[in-house]
Amino acid sequence: MKVVVLGAGLMGKEAVRDLVKNDEVTAVYLADQDVRKAENFADDLLSDKLSILNLDARNELQLNEVMSLGDVVINALFYTFNEQVVKQAIAAGVHCVDLGGHIGGATDAVLKLREEAEARGVTIIPDLGVAPGMINILSGYGADKLDKVESIRLYVGGVPVHPEPPLNYNIVFSLEGVFDHYTDSSRVIRDGKVIELPSLSEIETVHFDEFGDMEAFHTSGGTSTLLESFPDVQTLEYKTIRYPGHAEKFQLLVDLGLLSRESTIQVDGKPLRVRDVMRAHLTPQLLLGEKQDAVLLKVEVSGVASGMAATYEYNMTVKKDTEMNETAMALATANTISVVAQMIGNGTITKRGVYPPEAIVPGYLYMEEMDKRGVHIAETIHTGEASL
Repeated sequence: MKVVVLGAGLMGKEAVRDLVKNDEVTAVYLADQDVRKAENFADDLLSDKLSILNLDARNELQLNEVMSLGDVVINALFYTFNEQVVKQAIAAGVHCVDLGGHIGGATDAVLKLREEAEARGVTIIPDLGVAPGMINILSGYGADKLDKVESIRLYVGGVPVHPEPPLNYNIVFSLEGVFDHYTDSSRVIRDGKVIELPSLSEIETVHFDEFGDMEAFHTSGGTSTLLESFPDVQTLEYKTIRYPGHAEKFQLLVDLGLLSRESTIQVDGKPLRVRDVMRAHLTPQLLLGEKQDAVLLKVEVSGVASGMAATYEYNMTVKKDTEMNETAMALATANTISVVAQMIGNGTITKRGVYPPEAIVPGYLYMEEMDKRGVHIAETIHTGEASL
């Protein structure tokens, strides 16, 4: 199996780190415009399987040539490239997975290419991060065990192990993305109907043994393709996990217009977005750096099985690997996309076309593979009274 990884950012590099450990993977190509960054990583990794390639992803011809070297492509580029990468994967006849991007309809554009991918005999799976990604796979796995699915509740958060006031939060991705998730509305299913709820709303308490009581609240983007995959459920919602008090503090910033995309101020006679000022001011203070992060996850899939009320619950707590200096978010995200790419490459996944993770990734095998990588997902089954 030969794998091409597009993008030498954090997730791309961590996916490579996982790929080279597998004997079934005979060659890995890491392609990026910043060749020096990729080469520095290769010097540290010291794997004979790894080759570094120069890539300008805006050049379709070059993109096609690079992708044609692999059996499977892992797209770890910015989400605005997703549709173009998938089109080139179909043209080149190679399988492809990406980290998703519901902002701007990136994932929707990919899903529309299903017939072209099926005709070309390739498998395309978008949205393979944590949320969306891991939560989709676990939702599909739990749903498959039920005769009828009635509700899906999702809780995920990347948090510092040792929080520092006032926000008790550190960023592992772009703060711009956090602002988007906190200001755009959240699409959920409530009483069987798709509705939109304001982000940062309906705060509830979620308990994790190592962290105690945390808070969870609506944010945008988390339900991703699940709304279309499970249109008949009564409840489907996604909430972000943070330390208590976080949502109230960010709600104040939202109410003051400090996270608005439209609000501007004049500085020396030139317009400046207030959001840009907030991002520039807060980013240095919130960078994770050498601190330890954790990813907390809870997925609850409820319904009826064999005439009984049943809930399949999945819980995960993963912390930064300080010895390897791998963040918890990278461990959960990069391993997810790497594991699924390898499932396609080794023939575990054989369906051809474009599918969301919940419709195609075998949950049990995925959990097994993640467990081997130190990402432990626990399943708990709750049963109730007989359904009439």
